[in-house]
Amino acid sequence: MTGTDGTAAGILVLAGTPIGDIADAPPRLAAELAGADVIAAEDTRRLRRLTQGLDVQPTGRVVSYFEGNESARTPELVEALVGGARVLLVTDAGMPSVSDPGYRLVAAAVEKDIKVTAVPGPSAVLTALALSGLPVDRFCFEGFLPRKAGERLSRLREVEGERRTLVFFEAPHRLDDTLAAMAEVFGAERRAAVCRELTKTYEEVKRGPLGELAVWAAEGVRGEITVVVEGAPERTEVLGADELVRRVRVREEAGERRKEAIAAVAADAGVPKREVFDAVVAAKNAERATP
Repeated sequence: MTGTDGTAAGILVLAGTPIGDIADAPPRLAAELAGADVIAAEDTRRLRRLTQGLDVQPTGRVVSYFEGNESARTPELVEALVGGARVLLVTDAGMPSVSDPGYRLVAAAVEKDIKVTAVPGPSAVLTALALSGLPVDRFCFEGFLPRKAGERLSRLREVEGERRTLVFFEAPHRLDDTLAAMAEVFGAERRAAVCRELTKTYEEVKRGPLGELAVWAAEGVRGEITVVVEGAPERTEVLGADELVRRVRVREEAGERRKEAIAAVAADAGVPKREVFDAVVAAKNAERATP
């Protein structure tokens, strides 16, 4: 493989870095840090702490590569790769491009037919999943949810019926609102685990129903957060819209508020709350339209 000037093309190395304990650094990481021609780092100060902790002295050029300059700096790094450089990409923690900078550079390198490889390393997604106590045979990663409440609810409703275990990242100051929104959309009894400060001194895994976790988080939680949520339950029976409406009305007649009745019927039937809500609204509109 050669670059545009006839020289051998370089290689892009994505390096996983410790998510907490520096002793978890993969053995190859030190060698890659020492031998790379260019190191693209999400935070050059954190890179310095990492190299000091590993007792490594980089010989290559160090450049910053973070969300704010990712688009502008990618062409420069691709040019170095085309010219034959070995470019090492490291983020603050975990694997580059997984909710971190890296995707644009990987895509650009692939487009130029430049080899891309990786130094496998720690992953907050897989670590939290393994510690959660929830099913791990099938899962999906949703990254960070939108910051705005309305957009966050919309995104959660998109995966309301997802049967696979769900994994999310979240900022500590938004955790209580996110868990409350999850309890509203998924149901307060849906099991979940909040994994905090994984592999660090104050590591904590808090497990329980979403409703209880939302109350716990309201007191304030610190650190890096990964949330794992149980997938939607399997439907035990298929109910038509008329039956869903009937069950809601039975609960309302017994004194339940409509919102709670819809949530309970949805949980019992194993269907999204939106499906029950839409059925109730449609029935109400049909009644109004009847002379």
